[in-house]
Amino acid sequence: MRRALLALALLAAPALAETDPRVARSIALREEWQWLTRDIAFPATWDADGRHVHYRKTVAGGFAFVDVDVATRAKAAAFDAAALARGLGAALAKPVDALRLPFEEFAFEDGRRAIGFAIEYQAWRCTLTDYACVRADEPHRRPRGFGVVRDLKVPALNTPHRSPDGAWEALVIDDNLVVRRADGGAEAWRSQDGSPGDFYDPETIAWSPDGRHVALYRVRPGYRRIVTRVVSSPPGQVQPVLAEQLYPKPGDAIDQERPVLFEAANGRRTEVDDALFPNPWQLGEITWRKDGRSFAFDYMRRGFQQTKVVAVDAATGAAHAAVAEQTGTFVYGDRRFAHDVGGAGRELIWASERDGWRHLYLVDAASGRVKRQITRGKWVVRDIARVDDDKRRIWFSASGMTAGEDPYHKHWFRVDFDGRNLTRLTRGDETHEARFSPDGTLFVDVHSRTDVPEVAELRDAITGAVIDTLERGDVRALTAAGYRPPAPFVAKGRDGATDIYGLVVRPRDYDPAKRYAVIENIYAGPHDSFVPKGYWPFGGFSGGDKAMGMQQIADLGFIVVMIDGMGTANRSKAFHDVAWKNLADSGFPDRIAWLRALAAKDAAVDLSRVGIYGGSAGGQSTLNALLFHPEFYKAGVAFAGCFDNRMDKIDWNEQWLGWPVDASYLAASGVIHADKLQGKLLLVVGEQDSNVDPASTMQVVDALVRADKDFELLVVPNGEHSAGRSSEPVAYGQRREYDFFLRTLGGPR
Repeated sequence: MRRALLALALLAAPALAETDPRVARSIALREEWQWLTRDIAFPATWDADGRHVHYRKTVAGGFAFVDVDVATRAKAAAFDAAALARGLGAALAKPVDALRLPFEEFAFEDGRRAIGFAIEYQAWRCTLTDYACVRADEPHRRPRGFGVVRDLKVPALNTPHRSPDGAWEALVIDDNLVVRRADGGAEAWRSQDGSPGDFYDPETIAWSPDGRHVALYRVRPGYRRIVTRVVSSPPGQVQPVLAEQLYPKPGDAIDQERPVLFEAANGRRTEVDDALFPNPWQLGEITWRKDGRSFAFDYMRRGFQQTKVVAVDAATGAAHAAVAEQTGTFVYGDRRFAHDVGGAGRELIWASERDGWRHLYLVDAASGRVKRQITRGKWVVRDIARVDDDKRRIWFSASGMTAGEDPYHKHWFRVDFDGRNLTRLTRGDETHEARFSPDGTLFVDVHSRTDVPEVAELRDAITGAVIDTLERGDVRALTAAGYRPPAPFVAKGRDGATDIYGLVVRPRDYDPAKRYAVIENIYAGPHDSFVPKGYWPFGGFSGGDKAMGMQQIADLGFIVVMIDGMGTANRSKAFHDVAWKNLADSGFPDRIAWLRALAAKDAAVDLSRVGIYGGSAGGQSTLNALLFHPEFYKAGVAFAGCFDNRMDKIDWNEQWLGWPVDASYLAASGVIHADKLQGKLLLVVGEQDSNVDPASTMQVVDALVRADKDFELLVVPNGEHSAGRSSEPVAYGQRREYDFFLRTLGGPR
């Protein structure tokens, strides 16, 4: 058998990366450049009363948080950053830099006498009087594996739910619903049919506003699949340990929820016929209408091809569809939007792609009939920020509305429920992120483009007029240091008609007389679009950090590109549907056409030497480039790939490949098709990856060894999903990646 190059953190490879000055220079570039901008603002956060707004911005050496008095426009430091750093450092038992606080956003609490924020998903709270910082360990709901299987080893949050008049409380005891007098008083009644295999969930209890009814979900538990990982090198000890994670995978049995309705006075139970919501993927939170006569919940059928808002009559238990959506491909679950106008259950604002583009509809909630399409056209509604029921008006963002402009740039609008008075609130060929005041009269707009630094403005939410410019990004020092924005490029896709958008990053010493290998930075997950649209290249709100990493690789002597091919989001439904049961595609026909068009424009592009790299779904695409398009892609670095979708998390994969598991899962599998490998491959995986089961990588390794294929493998002990990319050891992962591309593709010729 030919040699398969396997390594656990160290691979016997040429020492080029350790000595080549280009590699050291590229690795150091981020630290040299990332603190050179000034006054680049991040999206803002409003106080609950709308009197103040605050945001983070870049300053010399790091960041500062700025607070703005909206009435006077006076600016001040949001808090004493040095004192906060000392207090947080004491709590974390490690130094904290006041200019590089480990959070991007916070919220004022306790009358602005404290702030709350999160560090690596852990909630923290710091007072602003003595700057004492503590973990905010509030009661947590029972965890659910990817939202669909409850972790029954963790007790549910069973805090008694008070009735609206405060006289009664509902909770679950021994898997049954109990209603008793408040504060643990005498029990009025309890259900009798709950059991560990069919229990009432206390975290779903919902009283009707009139106190006459209680509704909640009864649950039949799904399969408790556990992924077990070996922690080979636990800090501070010699012997390895095991880590376990609840990790449902495609096809697994999931929790089955059913709503149950009780009369609060006597416990009389009313059955709710589930014919309208069979085989649920998820049922949303039970929400009572204001008059207490009915409640509603969101329903997504497993397989992601049908979704509804189901309403239930409190008197009879009869259910009807307030609105329904059916498709032959997929409904994108994370972008469902339903708004109950006035909380009355008579009308809904509903987002739908039923005409081929994501738009807003006004629906009669009694019949499910569309009363009016509010927005229409060959453009996409993106974010719905605010709905004013009294004025019957909606504020939303959209992209693709302006001919000749990048169709991914977001702009903000308002429109009336009847579709009239559509008003554009932002202009200019840039992308905009807006945060609206609580009363909806103002918003802070942060806008930029890949070649135009961020500007933050306070605007009128009715007219869009600029009231004040809060910040204007200064990039003179960054430009003087040699930074050049990536160049946009547009070319036709596979059909010869659809525009495909991407960016090109060239070396700082680019010589058009030379020939450069091309490396594609790929992420083709259908859940979004990924090519950066904003300016700041070091982790700004618009994905600019990707551009920084691309520059680091480009400076080794490559042309680096990033492309949004078909199958990604934020264009038409047809554009997005290319991904349905087709993850092996990854937009490659569009990417290859785009790169050929780039080469036709730039003679320095050498398409005989094309590399590719990506992480997670991008890792899967990287391997598939070498498996399915070896005539074009010659070398790839795949980080933490979900190489066989049957091995990956249940929610993401069933969303795009459907349910039940079928041949579409096999078609995209790097394990099944490993024998097709051509070109050079480096696999990188974190031993403790909690996002993608690291066994997915090892199964590819097994298949490649069995197929007698040469490849390289780097396993990072203790490494998480971002190992080798954006977590420790970053420099080592970069060095290995850069060395790989220099060895396999070579430099300029």
